[in-house]
Amino acid sequence: MQRRQVMMAPLLALPALLASRGASGAAPLVTEEFMLPIGDAAPGIELFLRNKRPENLTSFTPARTVLFVHGATYPAHSSFDLPLGGLSWMDYIAGRGFDVWCLDLRGYGRSTRPPELSQPPEANPPAVRAEAALADISAAAAFIRDRRALPRLVHMGWSWGAALMARLAADRPDLIERLVMIAPLWLRAERTDAAAERLGAWRAVTQAEARQRWLAGVPERARAGLIPPGWFEHWAGLTWAADPEGLRRHPPILRVPNGLIEDSRAYWEAGRPFFDPARITAPTLLVVGEWDQEAPPAMAVALFPLLSASPGKRLVMLAEGTHYMFMERHRGALFQAVQIFLEEGAG
Repeated sequence: MQRRQVMMAPLLALPALLASRGASGAAPLVTEEFMLPIGDAAPGIELFLRNKRPENLTSFTPARTVLFVHGATYPAHSSFDLPLGGLSWMDYIAGRGFDVWCLDLRGYGRSTRPPELSQPPEANPPAVRAEAALADISAAAAFIRDRRALPRLVHMGWSWGAALMARLAADRPDLIERLVMIAPLWLRAERTDAAAERLGAWRAVTQAEARQRWLAGVPERARAGLIPPGWFEHWAGLTWAADPEGLRRHPPILRVPNGLIEDSRAYWEAGRPFFDPARITAPTLLVVGEWDQEAPPAMAVALFPLLSASPGKRLVMLAEGTHYMFMERHRGALFQAVQIFLEEGAG
């Protein structure tokens, strides 16, 4: 297993909204990176894990240990740990005394791409279905629990990652300290034909398509100011750089596994729940942006009352935010909403 460690000076958020308690004079952050083999179930596959924590943090607890998993298109390392305005979300949480981890699932970011992603898309069925992703998360969480000698972790996911984390929380409640679901997927009110055209293993996404998708649903008057200058380009540069083969295309593409689309047809679009909300016993936070077109607020509103066994559950809807709100001008509101929930559990 490969490992890299660096030291960082503490980063301060420029907007006052993001100033964290105790940031002044805080300990530097330590960054460690791991390539985690996942064994015989997927020979040759290694998972990229990044960890950030204060240098002086030597005692670890379930309530202050957080694992973040990304959605169906973009990896965790270039979104959750994207330094915008001098601060990433990982920096923000770690700077408040937390042990924070992010995971790139197989086929994404800096984790190994399955062989079918290097073949023509039509040569194979959709890659990285939910069961493979769940196995990756379970392996990463077990690694963290073992390394920190902990029985449980806080599980946090974005979009597809939120649904995956919820599935684990329903199946193994003993391993989940708290659950945070950012832009959670749930049953779709409008369903497409589950027998639509056959999907290949992967799809190509360009930066132009990514920007168009990002701004879908945002009122015209708000589009110019939603993403501060340079932020999209910084994110896209880091994200597409993790796919060197796709970067050589013209225009550059990001090869994205189609597993989520196939699963969406089998579950959400077919009216079949991917997880049982009533089996989730951890305190749960749902957060959604007003302008989210990919996981509309109606999904979170429908899911919330079904979390009948979750103590202290909470639903937060944030104004003027999209599916990508943690990389937008008003991201401070998201950071604070999640942090309040995390620190209530941390005492």
